[in-house]
Amino acid sequence: MNINEHRAKPEDFAINRRQFLSRFGMGFGALGLASLLSQEFFTSTARAESDLSPLAPKNPPLPGKAKRVVHIFAQGAPSQVDTWDPKPELAKYAGQSLPNMNGVAMPSPFKFSPMGRSGIEVSEVFPKIGEHVDDMAIIRSMYTDIPAHEVATVMMNTGSLRLAKPCLGSWTVYGLGTENQNMPGFISLRPGGGLPPGGTQNWQAAFLPGVYQGTSINTSAGSVEEMIQNIKNPYISLKEQRRQLDLIHQLNELHCQNLQKDAQLEARIEAYEIAFKMQSAASDAFDFQKEPQNVKELYGNTTQGRQMLIARRLLERGVRFVQVWAGGWDHHNDIEKRLPESASEIDQPLGAFMTDLKQRGLLDSTLVIWGGEFGRTATRDRNGNENPGRDHNSKAFSVWMAGGGVKGGTIYGSTDEFGARAVDNRVHIHDLHATILALLGFDHTKLTYRYNGRDFRLTDVAGNIVKGVMA
Repeated sequence: MNINEHRAKPEDFAINRRQFLSRFGMGFGALGLASLLSQEFFTSTARAESDLSPLAPKNPPLPGKAKRVVHIFAQGAPSQVDTWDPKPELAKYAGQSLPNMNGVAMPSPFKFSPMGRSGIEVSEVFPKIGEHVDDMAIIRSMYTDIPAHEVATVMMNTGSLRLAKPCLGSWTVYGLGTENQNMPGFISLRPGGGLPPGGTQNWQAAFLPGVYQGTSINTSAGSVEEMIQNIKNPYISLKEQRRQLDLIHQLNELHCQNLQKDAQLEARIEAYEIAFKMQSAASDAFDFQKEPQNVKELYGNTTQGRQMLIARRLLERGVRFVQVWAGGWDHHNDIEKRLPESASEIDQPLGAFMTDLKQRGLLDSTLVIWGGEFGRTATRDRNGNENPGRDHNSKAFSVWMAGGGVKGGTIYGSTDEFGARAVDNRVHIHDLHATILALLGFDHTKLTYRYNGRDFRLTDVAGNIVKGVMA
């Protein structure tokens, strides 16, 4: 044996392209086969549903008591000192200038009284909601960046002031999927009258896949068909639609067998399938007339009453995230008359909603959020008149949460003696979002999506969990 014949030679380390493909071609084929086998054979016999649908329900990586979310958006910026943050000190300075503030002090015209076992003081404008104060964690030290309605509304929903980013509801469905595959995972209920400040940005998926975008429903309409346009095909029966979809599936299978799987085609067919299923599922979920009369009376025969009742029906049927728009809080003047009117629109419906969730055993696993986009000044509006209101204030406002994983009967943080500025345990929008995700079982720094070469998240590069409101 000649040992030189077995030593490595320089030409052994240099091969041309044709030789490379010839030697390793079978290896690439094996990798492709392994990829297919991993989907078809190496999972459970039933096959993970998450392989089939991006909306399939998923378990969060961390323990989280909240399984679903309802966000009641009090758009327009409610006055904190007239709702959830009593400031009797203002009465001592009524009509006088306050230090480092424009205008004169304006005491709240509304009485606050302790409610529940916790004895938390609640404004008289919320008699029904106040009955549930022992379930609430009230954050009195919220603040945001810019006190302009459009910017602040989008900021509250998306955590972004400028770049269009996915909203809280889209991130939630992206992380958890949804329990009802016949319905969108994220639904936004609004009472008509045009789009809110910021428009569709408030329920957009932005760079997340479109399947996570919110579906906006105008609940002021009188029937399901008016709420959800084109929910039913007036020309073709359900049976015939089913036959058409089955044919599309068969053709797609032939395409997959003879050519290859096409992700875009699969997604389009899935969209058709969801649209077909929604014809019956959505018609049932949005038909609040099916509720017993005593339940409808509990919520009240108003637009807000219908919204909250529909919200409960959606959550009950497995929709992951429901947003309810309850605006009308932009009180620059005549706050003594107008604020109680705005409060009365949501007080009975939201109080009924909380009662209903408790009776059905859903509150412990449902995260309820109420709040606006910023707060109001402790002084009279600069355009004050005989019937004054309050101007915008980004430095202080209140938000409360209840239900899934929330420490009820809790007050977190505080403002100064006049309610003009958050001073103790200040909570930014990013902190609120981080806390909501934590209650759902997510580390907000790890729930990310890569876009344009960067891993984006709801809380951008900020956010601290407010552990004081968590049970």
